[in-house]
Amino acid sequence: MKISVEWLKAIGGKGLSIPTTELVERIGSQLGAVEGTVHLGAKYKNILIAKVIECTQHPNADRLSICKIDDGRRAKNVARDDSGYVQVVCGAPNVEQNLMVAWLPPGTTVPVTYNTTDPLVIEARNIRGQKSSGMLASPKELAIGDGHEGLLVIDKSSKPGDSFAELYNLNDQIIDIENKMFTHRPDCFGMLGVAREVTGIQNLPYTSPDWYLNPNTKLNPVGDYLPLNVKNEIPELVPRFMAIVLRDVSVGPSPVWLQSYLSRVGVRPISNIVDVTNYMMLLSGQPLHAYDYDKIKAQDKGADSATIVVRRPKPEEKIVLLGGKEISLDGPEIVIATSTTAIGLGGVMGGLNTEVDDQTKNIILECATFDMYTIRRTSMLHGLFTDAVTRFTKGQSPRQNKTIIIKSANMILELAGKSASYASDLIDTKDFEDTTICVSVAVDFINSRLGLKLDAVLMQKVLQNVEFRVEVVNNNLNVWPPFWRTDINISEDIVEEIGRLYGYDHLPLQLPKRSLKPVAKDALLDLKSQLRSVLSGAGANELLTYSFVHGKLFERVNQDSEKALQLNNALSPDLQYYRLSLTPSLLEKVYPNLRSNYVRNDDNEFVLYEINKTHNTVDRDKQKLPKEWESLALVFAADAKTANRKYLGAAYYAAKKYLSYILIEDQLPLSIVPLSEVAKTDLEINTWTWQLVMPFDPDRSAVVIDELGKIRGVVGEYASSVKQQLKLPAFCSGFELDITVLQNRDRVNKYIAIPRFPKVEQDVTLRVPSSLKYSDLFEFMWDSLNSDKPKDTFCTLGPIDIFQKDKDPDHKQVSLRLWISAFDRTLTADIVNDLLDKASEKAKKKFGAERI
Repeated sequence: MKISVEWLKAIGGKGLSIPTTELVERIGSQLGAVEGTVHLGAKYKNILIAKVIECTQHPNADRLSICKIDDGRRAKNVARDDSGYVQVVCGAPNVEQNLMVAWLPPGTTVPVTYNTTDPLVIEARNIRGQKSSGMLASPKELAIGDGHEGLLVIDKSSKPGDSFAELYNLNDQIIDIENKMFTHRPDCFGMLGVAREVTGIQNLPYTSPDWYLNPNTKLNPVGDYLPLNVKNEIPELVPRFMAIVLRDVSVGPSPVWLQSYLSRVGVRPISNIVDVTNYMMLLSGQPLHAYDYDKIKAQDKGADSATIVVRRPKPEEKIVLLGGKEISLDGPEIVIATSTTAIGLGGVMGGLNTEVDDQTKNIILECATFDMYTIRRTSMLHGLFTDAVTRFTKGQSPRQNKTIIIKSANMILELAGKSASYASDLIDTKDFEDTTICVSVAVDFINSRLGLKLDAVLMQKVLQNVEFRVEVVNNNLNVWPPFWRTDINISEDIVEEIGRLYGYDHLPLQLPKRSLKPVAKDALLDLKSQLRSVLSGAGANELLTYSFVHGKLFERVNQDSEKALQLNNALSPDLQYYRLSLTPSLLEKVYPNLRSNYVRNDDNEFVLYEINKTHNTVDRDKQKLPKEWESLALVFAADAKTANRKYLGAAYYAAKKYLSYILIEDQLPLSIVPLSEVAKTDLEINTWTWQLVMPFDPDRSAVVIDELGKIRGVVGEYASSVKQQLKLPAFCSGFELDITVLQNRDRVNKYIAIPRFPKVEQDVTLRVPSSLKYSDLFEFMWDSLNSDKPKDTFCTLGPIDIFQKDKDPDHKQVSLRLWISAFDRTLTADIVNDLLDKASEKAKKKFGAERI
């Protein structure tokens, strides 16, 4: 938002005489981020007021005039005649004797080109044989308006040689403040609000103009009324709608002072009627709109009066807006209409069919408050981002509408001709609680939040500086915010207000106290980390895919999109829904990886997994509520060549092997039951479970069931239709698991330090019956060695060979190797031999084993 320092001064802003750099610093630290400043007066340097003394026809050009101008002899180094006048050739049709104009002496930059890459500097030169010193300027050339057909006529009392910039207060500084900083402050989208704040942050009192605080409500209509009917059908969206009729207005250019105020903050002057509405919007933050009364009346053919209806759109209704854009009204719009026709988009833009133009004689002035959320949706829907939208989406106070419309109407009467007058009473349809709330807050509460020790009197003064009404009662503040403040409702709002106005730079720079106690571990994060460690160690590769998927993916994996949460404002057309499970996202990545030969060797196989959240809907109390799951999904895939060479069994067992790594690691009481043996009703009882199993082949898959009989996952191969749709290889399987079943399990840290002393190796061969299982012998020897091994030692046992002689089919020879080392010493061979002797002796008694 652009603010004018001179404009703030003109409406009573105090403390603005300080240097601009200091002012910008204060605004940036206490009000809003400053994006830049512009010294407006530099555009108008050296431009003078001049009087046309003589105006004659150019002898060599029909449309040019030779003017003698009086500049009070202010300009230096300019050719003059004996009377001290300067000759200027001018092509404006409205130039005439005794006209007061703006003159650009030679060496002056034309203001409209000042900030361009190629600024135009006026020089003295001959035009068709006549010398011209400088230029007489139009509103467009002066960067004040769009008028280029004639000269800008000075309409204020002045004398030749006066500074044009000083006359119209153009020695100004324009400060551009970031709009987002004012999002919760609708009053600061007007110069009044900014003037009040800039004054307040300098600890000075501000008093709003009398017309704003105490409006004169005696309108005194003249002559017969011009009848106007107003009907508000949606008071819940339009809490206040005010209108008044003015007759016999003369539409024309605004005074130069008004045009200059608009143009300096980036608003284009149009006409006196429209300029007043824009001026008041910039001044107060409250948008207004003017309609042509007779055009409104003509919309309802044969009607005796003009009618305005505030309503919702009708089916297939359209409107042509100012500027000529036609839109269809079929969404959240608030429509301003006659009895039959839409004439405006409430809070956004007026319609072309009731535009105020040069032929307008009677107008309807509207000042209303619209629901900010509806305005925002309408603006986004149609791509309309007007100054009115910027302000209405911040939540303007309806309590200021009366004072704004009365001031605006009075300005129009002053500027639109002597015959202009009121032609109706003020119409006010309102449906809101017009009361002032009182917020009570303890002084100690404020100081505790700010870390200060301010007394009640100082707090009272700080708030009164910006026109709050404050009473101090027993070290408590009773605060009544002014009618333009819609953001003050609770005690914390008062704390924020005092802190900002007093100055955040006064707050103590002290870090908050924090406990040094370690933060409690997050069990779920620890679990995910452990799962990653296990799966990565088993050769799996982790992926992170989007939580959103296209609706067609549900069809490809047999899932129901009706059970998914759909996004109203998707990031892209391919990301329409929250996914119901992780498996489809992984399956989409299988074919691209196989095609690119991911492993880049003879074995074109890989394992992908993802740990993430999934979402689905749950029906509860006749509502669809979101449900979130923590899931782990894994997919194993191998091309046909690799599968035929390396794998003899079904693909199901490849996925089950990885699932076993997880389940065995935790030794959970989980069971795996064939999917074909599970009743359909048991699957459908939970939306997540039912959608989870849909991509899998029921005859080649199984479900994971916990000790309570609840299904917690699925493992197996995929349905043939899924393989076909996603181009999966024949050897492909996977699983998906609810990982919350793995939480809160005691896990043993299996890390054992390696002894620093040398290890000793010793082999033992036992001749045992052929019927004895190797696992039984190995476990017996392992238990025996562990029970007899010396203290503080670490040992491992592994197989070397199993040999059976052709002549002795009843026996076999099993060779094992023992590695043993101590943590505190080097072991001798005698100790190891003795350990193996004891174990062999026990095996002989147990199995009849003979040591060889």
